[in-house]
Amino acid sequence: MPQATILARYQGMVQGVGFRATSRRLAQSYALKGWVKNESDGSVSLLVHGEAAEVQAFLQDIRDSRLGPGIEREELEPQNHGGPWPAFGVLP
Repeated sequence: MPQATILARYQGMVQGVGFRATSRRLAQSYALKGWVKNESDGSVSLLVHGEAAEVQAFLQDIRDSRLGPGIEREELEPQNHGGPWPAFGVLP
């Protein structure tokens, strides 16, 4: 299966609403690796790696979750990362 690595950046009402915990929970329902963290400008960054179909399904799950209405902007950037990859987690 083809692998994908995506760096996503979310802007809007994305901090203080459980974005990181929800993202981690959603990622753990797949076989995904990576991280999610709050940025100092109020945005949230997320790096996800796994089977391409699972990565896309996970990103759609975020949009479809209770977080979706707070997302004003989503930027997705494919990455050429080789790992190593830890389990999906929350960074400070």
